[in-house]
Amino acid sequence: MPAKKARFIPLSDRKAYHRFEDVIGCKWSTLVVAAVSQGVTRPGELERYIPGISTKVLNERLRKLVDFQVLSRTEQSGLPARVDYALTDNGTKLAALLEQVRLLNAQHPDPAS
Repeated sequence: MPAKKARFIPLSDRKAYHRFEDVIGCKWSTLVVAAVSQGVTRPGELERYIPGISTKVLNERLRKLVDFQVLSRTEQSGLPARVDYALTDNGTKLAALLEQVRLLNAQHPDPAS
């Protein structure tokens, strides 16, 4: 006998989807993940690599991506202090999914363009 189909998405799932959307649904987050996956690891490099992103938004996105365990943050001692970001295992999986979405989008160009 097939399992009974749920009539709605449970609240716990909705909260998880909303949290995921808050972190990943932002255009800047996807660009940061893509950039880090291409080897751009330092905040200043990321700011130059992603046209239009402000320092404030970049720092907010980096913080959220670290909190969501998509990126790891490593501080290196010395003068000046150095901070590097890297993809976690989950971040690597997410970057692969984002690349698949990018490729799918490239196969179906925007007709308005």
